[in-house]
Amino acid sequence: MRLLRYARNDQWVVAPKEGESNTVQGSKQGYVYIMTNKGNTSLYTGVTNDLVRRVHEHKEKLFDGFTKKYNITKLIYYEAFDDIVDAIYREKQIKAGSRQNKIDLINGMNPQWEDLSGKWY
Repeated sequence: MRLLRYARNDQWVVAPKEGESNTVQGSKQGYVYIMTNKGNTSLYTGVTNDLVRRVHEHKEKLFDGFTKKYNITKLIYYEAFDDIVDAIYREKQIKAGSRQNKIDLINGMNPQWEDLSGKWY
């Protein structure tokens, strides 16, 4: 059994094995996302249960850390999941991959690297 810590509330969750579904009673929808800065030089991968809120937090620099330091404000990739546990598992997969793997994911969804949240605000 693989355990992952969900950083937002410090809970431990069981990560599903490849090909398995892991539905937890009362679980929420989740999103994994990749953001970048204006020059597309830095990439940040994250997970959340509310993509609009979380992107807003990054754009407004509400928390200290990597995204504030490197001005990460442009949403360029995301995936939606019915279960936050699946989103967390996918985030770990993406983070474990190379930068080129992330670039390939982004190019497959958003070849122009446009801000996908541009019309939200």
